[in-house]
Amino acid sequence: MEDNEILDLYFARSEQAIAQTERKYGPYCFHIANHILSDPSDAEESVNDTYYAAWKLIPPRRPQRFATFLGKLTRNLSIDRWRKKTAGKRGGGETRLVLDELAECVAGSESPETDVLRKELSAALNRFLRKLPEKGRTIFLLRYYYANTQEEIAQKTGLSSNQVKYILQRTRKDLAGMLKKEGLQ
Repeated sequence: MEDNEILDLYFARSEQAIAQTERKYGPYCFHIANHILSDPSDAEESVNDTYYAAWKLIPPRRPQRFATFLGKLTRNLSIDRWRKKTAGKRGGGETRLVLDELAECVAGSESPETDVLRKELSAALNRFLRKLPEKGRTIFLLRYYYANTQEEIAQKTGLSSNQVKYILQRTRKDLAGMLKKEGLQ
């Protein structure tokens, strides 16, 4: 079933919308959630939360890219679940490592002023990603959006793990330099 047809089901408030979403995007959403949570049962709960959130948001929203919309919902809900699960604990697997790596470039704090900074950082990150070569952008997104390990990225891109590690280090350094230049770091 095409995305527009699935979205029409949401707008008609048909329960088939969830079934069709699960059929078409269930494995995609589970992959995202499981990479973040590293626990299949938590990942499944996060995917179910994604379907519920989509049901609440559509309508009035009609996402232009349904897969991206679902991926972002899944990612955000999974990170929230991961934070609750690891609150007060050290460690946390690949997600902790991914967040620690990016912390070198993008430091954050919890205050009302961070909303404006978050928007500026988001716009700067999008500009940065658009300037990256396709392979570098793919590697960056696989690591920091989908939380893939360096070995998984190497398999998906045909590069060695060391090449992936080097590209990620160089990309983080370039990102930090750009953010510093723009006064965002």
